[in-house]
Order: sequence, then structure tokens, then C-alpha cells
Amino acid sequence: MASLKELKGRINSVKSTQKITKAKQMVAAAKLRKAQESAEQARPYAARLTDVMGSLASKITISENSPKLLAGTGSDQVHLLVVANSDKGLCGAFNSNIVKAALTKARSLEAEGKTVLFYLVGRKGRAVIKREFPKQIVHMFDTSNVREPGFNEAEQIADELVALYEKGTYDIAHLFYAKFRSALLQEPTGQQIIPVPTPAASANTAASDAVTQYEPEEEEILAALLPRYLKTQLFGALLENAASEQGASMTAMDNATRNAGDLIQKLTIQYNRSRQAAITTELVEIIAGAEAL
Repeated sequence: MASLKELKGRINSVKSTQKITKAKQMVAAAKLRKAQESAEQARPYAARLTDVMGSLASKITISENSPKLLAGTGSDQVHLLVVANSDKGLCGAFNSNIVKAALTKARSLEAEGKTVLFYLVGRKGRAVIKREFPKQIVHMFDTSNVREPGFNEAEQIADELVALYEKGTYDIAHLFYAKFRSALLQEPTGQQIIPVPTPAASANTAASDAVTQYEPEEEEILAALLPRYLKTQLFGALLENAASEQGASMTAMDNATRNAGDLIQKLTIQYNRSRQAAITTELVEIIAGAEAL
């Protein structure tokens, strides 16, 4: 059984940990609102851009002369998995869930006889992928030198992905990130980003496009619009990740604070019982000594 001094030391240690987790929870809660607003404000632009892409793509016939980002390479043998993680921990299963979804996709593709490569964003989650696919990582994009990844980082990632695509490094690219639903729910999401999937035009867009004429031609507009579309998708994923990270961190630190409180209560009860037992033992010894005299 632990001594009274050891129990008191444990209680003080857990109290110190509880203060840290409580402070981390409050910081995450303060950052969550801003990150959530940024993610939600970016969604309408991405949705509208998707509608425009669907409208333009529906007016052309994909051929060898079509933009490569839309037409593809004509093969689906080599798949690049772009895994977007954070650079910080203490956010529960946020990073591990994204990595798990990417690894599930990788194993599924390998079972089909496909070649799998990885493009990693952020430091967390690298160790697991390095352990399972040590020779299949083509690049690791570092975001630790920025406060929060933004459009500049999304633009750099998009340029590097397009450069690798033009070199023939891969045929299809998939993006994995966590879509923010609420502070309690962050949904691991995977989507194809290269070649850009042809989105279906909505009914409203189709109706409005009936009298729309494009200048220059649709293919020229698509050639200029496709890189922007890719950057928008990556930027949206980074914003969703930022909000998801803060939500997961707030929830994890709240649970840690509660668990610390429960542990303090249990240790305090154990401390009081041990103290009472020690006092009782001393009284018995005093009484026994007095009776012996």
C-alpha cells in the first residue's frame, strides 16, 4: 500500500495535470469558433465552384485534347493518397482516424493489384504510415512553420501535386481529411481530387445555363479553372481539418479533465482511509501500552 506521502504527491500531481488539461480545453474552445466559421464560410464558394465545373464539363466531350486534370492519363494503376494531418497532438483520435481511413483505402487498392503512393501533410500520423509503407512516401509537406495552414499552403500543395502528375508519378490522387460536423463529431473523409471528377450539374444550374454563352470556349475556361478548383478543394480540406482538430482537442481535454477529477476523488478517499487507519493504529498502540503499564 502506498504511504500517505506518496498518495499526497499523486494527488498534487493529478491536480497539476488537471489544470493543464482545463487550460488546453479553454484554448481549444476559443479557437474552435473562429475555425468553425472559416470552414463554414468556405463551403458555399466550393459548392458554387463545383456547380460551375459541372455546367462547363457537361457542355464538352472529354477527349485527348481536353485538359489533363479532367481527362486523366488513361490509366488507373498508380494511386497517390494525400493524407492531411495536424502538427499537434492532444486531440483524441483525430489524426489516427484519418490515417486509418487512408490505410484502409491503401490496402483495398493493393488487393486490387494497384500501386499505392503517399503524400503526407502535417507531422502527426507519419509514423504509422512510415512503418507500413516505408518506401512508398513520395513527399512530406511540412506545415509546422506556419501558425495555421491556409490558402498559401493549399496552393503549394496543389502545385506540387500537379507537377508530380505532369511527370507521370501517379494516375489518380485521393485526399483524406476530417470533415467538421460538430465538436463531438469529425468525419474522416476521402475523395478523388486528380483527375478532377466531373461533377453533375444541379437542376438550377442546368436551367440557368440554357441561355448562357461562354467566352472563350468552355475547354479554355476549364483549363484555367481546374487548378483553382483543385486549390479550393485542398484549402477547404485544411479549413475542415483545423476546425476538426480544435473540436477534437476540446472534447479530449474535457474528458481528460473529468477523468482527472475522478482520479483525484478516488485518491483522496484512499488517502483519508489510509490516514484514518494510521491514526487508529497509533491509538491502539497507545492504549495497549497504557494497559501494559
